Amino acid sequence: MPLPYLLPATSAFIQRPPRMLIGGDWVEAADGQTMPLHNPATGEVLCVVPRATPEDVDRAVLAARQAFDDSAWSRTRPRERQNLLWKLADLIQRDAELLAQLECLNNGKSATVAQVMDVQLAIDFLRYMAGWATKIEASSVDVSLPLMPGDQFHSFIRREAVGVVGAIVAWNFPLLLACWKLGPALATGCTVVLKPADETPLTALKLAELVLEAGYPEGVFNVVTGTGITAGSALTHNPLVDKLTFTGSTAVGKQIGKIAMDSMTRVTLELGGKSPTIVMADADLKTAAAGAASAIFFNQGQVCCAGSRLYVQRKHFDNVVADISDIANAMKLGNGLDPSVEMGPLISARQQERVYNYIEMGRESGATIACGGEQFGPGFFVKPTVIVDVDQQHSLVQEEIFGPVLVAIPFDDEADALRMANDSPYGLGASIWSNDLAAVHRMIPRIKSGSVWVNCHSALDPALPFGGYKMSGVGREMGYAAIEHYTELKSVLIKL
Repeated sequence: MPLPYLLPATSAFIQRPPRMLIGGDWVEAADGQTMPLHNPATGEVLCVVPRATPEDVDRAVLAARQAFDDSAWSRTRPRERQNLLWKLADLIQRDAELLAQLECLNNGKSATVAQVMDVQLAIDFLRYMAGWATKIEASSVDVSLPLMPGDQFHSFIRREAVGVVGAIVAWNFPLLLACWKLGPALATGCTVVLKPADETPLTALKLAELVLEAGYPEGVFNVVTGTGITAGSALTHNPLVDKLTFTGSTAVGKQIGKIAMDSMTRVTLELGGKSPTIVMADADLKTAAAGAASAIFFNQGQVCCAGSRLYVQRKHFDNVVADISDIANAMKLGNGLDPSVEMGPLISARQQERVYNYIEMGRESGATIACGGEQFGPGFFVKPTVIVDVDQQHSLVQEEIFGPVLVAIPFDDEADALRMANDSPYGLGASIWSNDLAAVHRMIPRIKSGSVWVNCHSALDPALPFGGYKMSGVGREMGYAAIEHYTELKSVLIKL
């Protein structure tokens, strides 16, 4: 897709000098090093960004520390924090098309979908969190203190901002995930150092511009670009960081969790998933097939809660698989700047190879490729794939592939479906497709996952906490639960 499809502002942004935001200043890396970003649809170099050093990260954390401790930000009132978040959301709405195009160029996803989904959800989430800024409260308590029976006391509990937040986000929803961290942090009065994914920092850098334009003080929001092994590690180990929040793979999340425990840094981790989609015999089968296809093929399957395991009651299994395969075969793949494209490329050549290797593993083990199973270029494309004749214990079923690959297995009854749905190290999301509400309500409490959707999948709302059981993470994003994760409780007792 040629560059004339881009807004002039989009072209100008990707052509600007490589800079990142530290303490209100746009700066190069301390050693001047940069790293290339690639357009996943073409494989070509898109632009370069700074490759932050540990020194750069330390400067960013110190700027955030000073902004939290010493600047006017530490004295802002709830109404001011609310209004600033509203202003930021308005600016994102103003630049929605630009942000969507940056997301498409940097990530590969459809620009049209990014604008109506990723960008709009970010706007809605920031506006939701803005409302919480004026509603953070704790309580007063009547205490007994039996060892001091003759004295009077006034006792209350405060909820205070946790402090400096180190945020590290994944590459599949770069802008939205950044706002999931930024919203509750700014609503509660924290400051932030954001380390975007190595591959997808462009919308984070644009977000930093908008934060400054909204009027936030210098140092409240800082963005350092670079590699996880250098910049991410430096942020994770910095002793001035009060809270770490990470969205990404379970393997990296476990490492960050261990480091956080060594220093008792507060931590939330939103990690991997292998979410089941359960189609009961009484479901509207055409609707369920369309929903199951969307659950796995949306965003090229690069979704932590993607419905990557399909369980269908045996008597309808072949028909549902055939319908999903028809949907997959009809999907148009290509450059996400084309509004008619339904699926873009994977994020990188490495991810393309990883996903294709899983498909090949299935072939070699005797599984049947019902549709797809091919990769192509230029760019990093894998066709939407459905695999059947796979054992429940196979790596295709137990491991997160993070691509457009659906593994389908039949089941006999409700107990069988629940057993297989829960037979996973992950527990992020699950969906049930059924019109039998009695069965649905029996199943919901028995499914071990942080979200259960009925007759839909991956339907997220700012008011609903999002996170996982088991290897899918610790803590929750969104809802009031997020406010709790960005604050500390302080008990106060005054002897009168």
